Amino acid sequence: MIRVEEIYSKKDLKKFIKFPFKLYKDSANWVPPIIKQELETFNKDNNPIFKDAEARFFLAYKDNEIVGRVAAIINWLEVKDQNQKKMRFGWFDFIDDLNVSKALLEKVEHIGKEHNLEYTEGPVGFSNLDKVGVMTEGFDSIAPMITWYNYPYYVNHYESHGYIVEKHYSESKFPFKNVKPEFFKKAQELIKRRYQLKALKFTKTSEVMPYADKMFDLFNESYASLSSFVAITDIQKEYFKKKFISFVNPEYIKFVVDKDDELVGFAIVMPAFAQALKKANGKLFPFGIGHILKARKHSKDVIFYLIGIHPSYQNKGVHAVIFNEYYETFTEKGIQTCFRTPELEDNEAIHKIWKHFSPTVYKRRKTFRKSLV
Repeated sequence: MIRVEEIYSKKDLKKFIKFPFKLYKDSANWVPPIIKQELETFNKDNNPIFKDAEARFFLAYKDNEIVGRVAAIINWLEVKDQNQKKMRFGWFDFIDDLNVSKALLEKVEHIGKEHNLEYTEGPVGFSNLDKVGVMTEGFDSIAPMITWYNYPYYVNHYESHGYIVEKHYSESKFPFKNVKPEFFKKAQELIKRRYQLKALKFTKTSEVMPYADKMFDLFNESYASLSSFVAITDIQKEYFKKKFISFVNPEYIKFVVDKDDELVGFAIVMPAFAQALKKANGKLFPFGIGHILKARKHSKDVIFYLIGIHPSYQNKGVHAVIFNEYYETFTEKGIQTCFRTPELEDNEAIHKIWKHFSPTVYKRRKTFRKSLV
């Protein structure tokens, strides 16, 4: 018999976070999160997302053993401001037992109906900067720190419980040697002169911070047309600055500004931390932080985390300026492989940006939905 319990205490939240450590203990490609960071994400007093969203956490038990988990999420900005009556769910993991996944999803569906929401969708997080999608291809390659990993049987569970595909995502990679500077070197000089633009170089995180708010504003503007987008609020900006900006090598943050010092384009690249996180095994201390700092400095693989161009500058070649800056930085650092985060497969604009690098899709993932009416 399956028993599902809602959890509230920090002690139980640790059980929630640690369940995948047991589920994936024999997986070579699952990457453990940092337990402390996950706890901070779920801290309703510290994470500003909870000013506009709510979440309830559930654990499933079988024979008094934890066999599954799920977070049931409502983003009220999405529901009220965008009239997207969506019940979100994420951090959804379970053993290969249809009764377990069904019991957890029924909790999510019940909450959605209580709030008169029209459908569920998952796995997703609180916002667009969270992980997204259940993996459907690419089980034989290690998961980056910015995505969820799952066993192949997960998809069957969604389909068995009446869920249908909502969105398609792909993850691509390309060797740095595929980057041919002739595609952007001359063009970027012309573009900078024509539109009076300049690229900003950073060597210290403190140099980035004065532009960070503008970056999040531009992120909101450049991604607003995507079907899954929920804007970042002012209070969330402060949280994300602490959570993300300080974690990234400043030389991997590229900004392009106009003659008035207004931001028109940006990109954030992160070192690949997957192997370091596997060695850390969820803990920063005593040794985990050393593995992460080493990867931050020496990793030869990088992940393109975000790239955004102001709508009035899209299709004007601003990305060529950004790529030229990265080409110089990556050449100096001896970067070997570039990875991209999950991108909506119907986002034609982003795919056009990367076409000259001959990327290879190495993972695919989907979100699933179910009607509640």
